[in-house]
Amino acid sequence: MTLVQLKHLIALAESGSFSRSAQAMFVTQPALSRSIRALEDELGQPLFDRVGRRSELTTFGREALHRARQLVLDATELRDIGRLMRDGQAGSVRIGMGSGPGAMLMTPLLRHMATQHPQVRVEIQRGGTELLVQALRERSLDALVVDARSVSPTADLRVETLAEMRGAFMCRRGHPLSRRRKPLSFDDLRGHPIASTPLSDEVARVLVERYGPSAHPDDCVTLRCEEIASLVDVVRHSDAVLLAIRAAAPDLVELALTPALAATARFGLVTRAGRSEAPALPIVRRLIEALLHD
Repeated sequence: MTLVQLKHLIALAESGSFSRSAQAMFVTQPALSRSIRALEDELGQPLFDRVGRRSELTTFGREALHRARQLVLDATELRDIGRLMRDGQAGSVRIGMGSGPGAMLMTPLLRHMATQHPQVRVEIQRGGTELLVQALRERSLDALVVDARSVSPTADLRVETLAEMRGAFMCRRGHPLSRRRKPLSFDDLRGHPIASTPLSDEVARVLVERYGPSAHPDDCVTLRCEEIASLVDVVRHSDAVLLAIRAAAPDLVELALTPALAATARFGLVTRAGRSEAPALPIVRRLIEALLHD
């Protein structure tokens, strides 16, 4: 059976007349008769009795009409929800965020969705890249916003780089290092706690290349956690030095090193390859492009 046949059933039940129903449904009367007859053949029982010039529902026809109306209503609602989801006005989106993009994107994203797309359900999960990738593969997340270089290339993941942002060593205003007039060496930093989120292999390579083996994060980072907001707060109230995306802590003082750090983070949107993305995901993509920049 088809939705068209069910709509023909409803129209005929409401008018009781093949001619009026055919006119209302913009089909010929013979076409409507064939549609009803085919539906009766499939269901195995008559839906209508001929009473004079009027068609009246049989007992089975009344049951069929009740179910037909519900099916047509459900189909209409499904079509409408599809349109709303396509336009970002309904549905849900589940995003995993790394520490860097999470610090800059999470609150603006939640605020934007609450004000511009209040019917969309948004769930944000924070954590390390490996755990987030696992959740994406298990389909408990729809997409990730992480440092693209921290995701190993695999056939089942699609990594779309959307923003590249500059990293820096930073400290609080009034920090002893901020009062130095000459560029600092990496050894100058080692005299203070160094704070960082987990860093990608690419950033580790750049650090070692610039400043030697002792600059590897496993050796030099003394304060490490996934939440960059916590690290920023620690640096604001101590002599610790933060290694992070410059834009993540605009109130801190950037330290000039020789040689210059010249390291960046490439933030990307990670989704399952070959799978349809959540309809609300373009909203997230546009917000990333608008907010994640130096």
